Amino acid sequence: MTLWLLGLCLMLFALGGISLDLWRAFSERRSLAATADAAALAGASAIDEEQYRSSGAIALVPGLAESRARDHIAHQLDRASLRGVAVHADTSAVTVVVRGSVGFTLLGVLVPHDRFDVQVTATATPRRSG
Repeated sequence: MTLWLLGLCLMLFALGGISLDLWRAFSERRSLAATADAAALAGASAIDEEQYRSSGAIALVPGLAESRARDHIAHQLDRASLRGVAVHADTSAVTVVVRGSVGFTLLGVLVPHDRFDVQVTATATPRRSG
């Protein structure tokens, strides 16, 4: 009976660890996705105004779009799990790739790896309002 209860306790500990760590990973992924989405939208606001006024065509200034996306990420308050950012822009879209990692809590005792890597990609294109 004692061995059975000990095994049950260990099983509950493992399931609790999996549940807690998966919840933290999903929560962190959602936070990184919001950061990537907001940065891509900030970059998509870098419209070439001169070209728009002369021809009505909407195009991005790639250097300015990348700069705005990086600045937006740099000013985020929650950057604890942020491990890397890649931004690419051309005249039609901005793509932001955000990488982060989440540390294991209870599973750190059972699993030799102590971190879980998360990567999120967001793309935004400028368009007319209305």
